[in-house]
Amino acid sequence: MGKVKTPYLLLLPGFAFLFTFFILPIANLAQTSTQTPIAGGDTGQYEQTFRLKNYIDAFVENKEQFGRSFLYALIATALALMIAYPLAYAIAFKAGKMKNVLLVLVVAPFFTSFLLRTIAWKQILGEKGFIVPTLRSLGILSEGSTLTSTAFAVVMGMTYNFLPFMTLPLYASIDRIDPRTLEASGDLYANGFTTFRKVTLPLSMPGVVAGTLLTFIPAAGDYVNAAILGSPSTKMIGNVIESRYFKVVDYPTAAALSFTLMAAILILVTIYIRKAGTEELV
Repeated sequence: MGKVKTPYLLLLPGFAFLFTFFILPIANLAQTSTQTPIAGGDTGQYEQTFRLKNYIDAFVENKEQFGRSFLYALIATALALMIAYPLAYAIAFKAGKMKNVLLVLVVAPFFTSFLLRTIAWKQILGEKGFIVPTLRSLGILSEGSTLTSTAFAVVMGMTYNFLPFMTLPLYASIDRIDPRTLEASGDLYANGFTTFRKVTLPLSMPGVVAGTLLTFIPAAGDYVNAAILGSPSTKMIGNVIESRYFKVVDYPTAAALSFTLMAAILILVTIYIRKAGTEELV
């Protein structure tokens, strides 16, 4: 009997942590999302009226920011995948003794603040950085144009900040591929592209799925990059939620937007996993 209870007892600390810091806050967020202002009350005073129309109103008012958030997150995820896949492949198969050094360099950005890394990109893309003068000298960028406060800057910042989340799962998946399978493909007269398409990519798909999820989910809710590198025209849904909470003090709308974002991401992730889930690829 004691042996049967032991696993459940070991789960108690983790469950207590999740209950305290996840389930309870989610429940509080849910009840806040259906509140309405108290008639004649001060700013920030609300009462529970179970007004579900808060969700519709919040979405209709901010549907542009929702669309922009998912678009930016999708582009950043695609760019991160294009950068991270060759990098992870090179580390796994070509790095040799430098493998551990390169892995440290991949995670090195985590040693500094997310905020500082984003501010650094503002300087890199600013007038005093090396990119803008170079593009102007090549005639690609006009004298009056800038890269900061643009959608380009926001997407580049997101791509950079979330790149390790894409690289590490890809490396873990590619590193498990037996090199002999690639050699066998060559023995069967497959060229490099065919080997990649028929062998390497399918075997690394668990890492692709994990990496894209770990990149897309936080990118969709991000607000730091848009706040520092963007402008009012590039505002994402995370910026709206932050503003509603701390500036407008509109807690019900902020809570409704948070739940709507969470539900939208959950639906998209479920569809994605069903279409490209690892259960069909390993």
